[in-house]
Amino acid sequence: MQDLSEWVAPRWPDADRLDGRYARLERLTTTRHGAALHRANMADDAIWDYLPYGPFRSQAAYADWIEAACTGRDPTFYAIFDNETGRWGGVASYLRITPAAGTIEVGHINLSKQLQKTRAATEAMMLMMQWAFEAGYRRYEWKCNAANLASRRAAERYGFSFEGVFRQAAVVKGRNRDTAWFACIDAEWPAIRTAFQTWLDPANFDAAGRQRQRLSDLTAPILVARDPVLAAGQLR
Repeated sequence: MQDLSEWVAPRWPDADRLDGRYARLERLTTTRHGAALHRANMADDAIWDYLPYGPFRSQAAYADWIEAACTGRDPTFYAIFDNETGRWGGVASYLRITPAAGTIEVGHINLSKQLQKTRAATEAMMLMMQWAFEAGYRRYEWKCNAANLASRRAAERYGFSFEGVFRQAAVVKGRNRDTAWFACIDAEWPAIRTAFQTWLDPANFDAAGRQRQRLSDLTAPILVARDPVLAAGQLR
């Protein structure tokens, strides 16, 4: 049994800004980010399919949602900026923040079409994970609608191990939600960090921007359990 008698609980998320090579994250505010994010989100309503809110047809409605749901301590929301395009393109948050247990979750991830499948999107996830583990959290969680196969694939790509499915966990937009659980822990972070750094290195991309190594190949050896749905090839 692991002795935690000298373990110190981490602090609450307090970073106003997280900076990387490709991405910058800032605490989400209506005045600084609302208009740009709403414009980006309007390109594709499908980004809201698995979220319990949205789409927002007007900038005012989106601003009202930010003010009502995104300005508290839990969840703690960030806006994501793509340094290569010079545009705000998504949000993500910390939530279910429990310093006493050393656990924290990343969620409410909503990436506009322009931000999806970019280096900035991947680095944003790394920056949030990095802050959590460097702050002293022991467990970093990812949960998603079990029907959201793209999110399940992303979790494994980022180094989260599959932990199971909670059946009939919620009702969202009039539909049943089974919730797939993934997590990584502090002992795995050094290897996950190296995988991210290797993938994000400019040398990993050719002149056309094509990756030489896939992040999923780099993180696969770290996973202690694989998602059986992904392993069965149901995403192909």
